[in-house]
Amino acid sequence: MVLAAAKGVDTGDTAWMLVATALVLLMTPALGLFYAGLVRSKNTLNTFMMSIAAISIATVTWALVGYSLAFDGTGDLIGGLNNVALHDVTFAPREGLTIPHLVFFAFQATFCIITTALVSGAVVERMRFGPFLLFAALWSVLVYSVLAHWAFGGGWLFERGTLDFAGGVPVEMGSGFSALAAALVVGARKDYGRQALLPHNAVYVLIGAGLLWFGWFGFNGGSGFSTGDASVLAFTNTLLCPAATLAVWFALDAIRGRQVTAIGAATAIIVGCVLITPAGGFVSPGWALALGALGALPCYAMIVYRPRTRVDETLDVLAAHGIAGFTGILAIGFIAQASWNGVADGILYGDAGQLLDQVLAAAAAPAYAFCATYLLLRGIGALMPLRGSERDEALGMDVIHHGEEAYATGEGAILVTTEAAVEANVPVADAS
Repeated sequence: MVLAAAKGVDTGDTAWMLVATALVLLMTPALGLFYAGLVRSKNTLNTFMMSIAAISIATVTWALVGYSLAFDGTGDLIGGLNNVALHDVTFAPREGLTIPHLVFFAFQATFCIITTALVSGAVVERMRFGPFLLFAALWSVLVYSVLAHWAFGGGWLFERGTLDFAGGVPVEMGSGFSALAAALVVGARKDYGRQALLPHNAVYVLIGAGLLWFGWFGFNGGSGFSTGDASVLAFTNTLLCPAATLAVWFALDAIRGRQVTAIGAATAIIVGCVLITPAGGFVSPGWALALGALGALPCYAMIVYRPRTRVDETLDVLAAHGIAGFTGILAIGFIAQASWNGVADGILYGDAGQLLDQVLAAAAAPAYAFCATYLLLRGIGALMPLRGSERDEALGMDVIHHGEEAYATGEGAILVTTEAAVEANVPVADAS
């Protein structure tokens, strides 16, 4: 019976997609490490735990209803309910593919997981863990699943001809503009704008970025769902584009501050990977290099500009994912080449209509992500406090929400005295 169900499955394609799925899942702990290094030491574990929590929460919601809403049916705005709780998701291949439906489901689940985790970067160091878990569950269904359906689940953008190879709409613009909304609703950290809030471990950040780049070969290379030309092209472009972004970022850092920073280098890797995510299987290797170089400019500008505002979008998800994803989606409309992708040309190769389709996606996805996230968090905030007290922030989210610390000493550590049984816990920073 299993052999009959598996008819039409290509073992080589399936083997690659199993590897790609594992690579993309690795990206979420890598993101946790990347984010954890960017915050203050007293919030290290809590920041990492938000990414770990996304693995659980988003996987469960995706299996129960999110996957069905994203990929069942061809409704313009949302999918159907035939695949709720993995109904009819079996060993047989999904229509048009040569891999088991179960593998397709698992691969797409890892996308939902990391996108949910990405949004946490806007609210670290002050959002309460409980409300974040509720937000993650609802956001993964109400925002991610909707955008995934629009872009590559048979929704209206897909039907119009918008090209998005690996998630520029639901993953990159979805997370980036949702992060902006989350930062506005939750508000700035109590010390934002009054003291330096610096990354505590640049090595964590670099290791996390390196592991993310490694995982991105599965993220983009797997989005061709085979070992064919599209996957090979996307895989190669995932090497080229971030490398070009990194080189330009070095130059921008050196011009602006006369130093090439480690945090800047790690950020550049992420920006380059995001830039090529929507375009990976549609542009030539030469254009991938150019996209990495030119796309660095608006993202770098946003990172420089944002701290001058009162918007504490803490880890620059908007710049690294929202603006980079927006740039990558638009770039397809200019530089896509049918001679490389077998699908469509951009305006530079004779098809102005493709640019219009890309512009539509670049307008609709940010608008929906921002508005839906804003309303969702306002609703949750009406039911429970989204953030802790100033004392909680001073002590650190690690101790408050997890009863643990990443480091035995340092900012936020608990001072233990012989009178600890009768005295309130005192942060080391406040002890005299």
